[in-house]
Amino acid sequence: MKIYKVRRRRNKISVVLYYSAAVFGIAWLVLILLSLLEQGFGGLSLAVFTRNTPPPGSAGGLLNAIVGSLIMTGIGVALGTPVGLLAGTYLAEYGRGSYLAATVRFINDILLSAPSIVVGLFIYEIMVAPMGHFSGISGAVALAVIVVPVVVRTTEDMLRLVPGSLREAGTALGMPRVLVINRVAYRAAKAGLITGMLLAVARVSGETAPLLFTALNNQFFDANLNEPMPSLPVVIYQFALSPYRDWQKLAWAGALLITLAVLALSISARMLGSRKAAQ
Repeated sequence: MKIYKVRRRRNKISVVLYYSAAVFGIAWLVLILLSLLEQGFGGLSLAVFTRNTPPPGSAGGLLNAIVGSLIMTGIGVALGTPVGLLAGTYLAEYGRGSYLAATVRFINDILLSAPSIVVGLFIYEIMVAPMGHFSGISGAVALAVIVVPVVVRTTEDMLRLVPGSLREAGTALGMPRVLVINRVAYRAAKAGLITGMLLAVARVSGETAPLLFTALNNQFFDANLNEPMPSLPVVIYQFALSPYRDWQKLAWAGALLITLAVLALSISARMLGSRKAAQ
């Protein structure tokens, strides 16, 4: 009886600690979101979407930064997704139990947790320094390097969830292994693969450090990938550190836009994942 009471007491203490930790974490998140909503909506206006970043003391918006972010993110995802998809397919379909697959998985895990500033420095050394100048394409390649491990992990996980009986059915029909993967495994894991791509987009949408070393920034609207290109995270970083009130308002507005975009992508990924689980 005494042991039972001790266990109940320990259980109650554990539950209280769990709830306290959860409330503590959620409270900080709520405070951050409330501050972001209050300051961000105050800086939003039509000019944010129609005018370029201004000099101090002038009216302006974030049009060039928004377009630059969309261009570099789009190219980065387009470059990184096929590589991640193929590598994840190898790990799930061909390399099970092999030493090479274990090595690739280990390296991918390291890349997945590596600080993004390290990726920026790496691309700086292999692209920016030889080219002699910052450029949008360097920023896109840096984002692609960050996209790859995310897509590799999700692709492997999603393909492993596909029942082996589906592959066996395809093989029994005389389909070669490549067609079984393309027409059976990929189709069954389609929602999960798209979810992984959306998560990768959400991951790189707010990256600042790699772009500081590769694309830098541009005060003007410029879609030339061979020139320094503006991006929303870098503009937020620079404007938030400035002493000018109008720049700080634009930084809050940009932070709100990125948060809403990431939230929309995360909700879309969750919905696709839930649909896959229901099937």
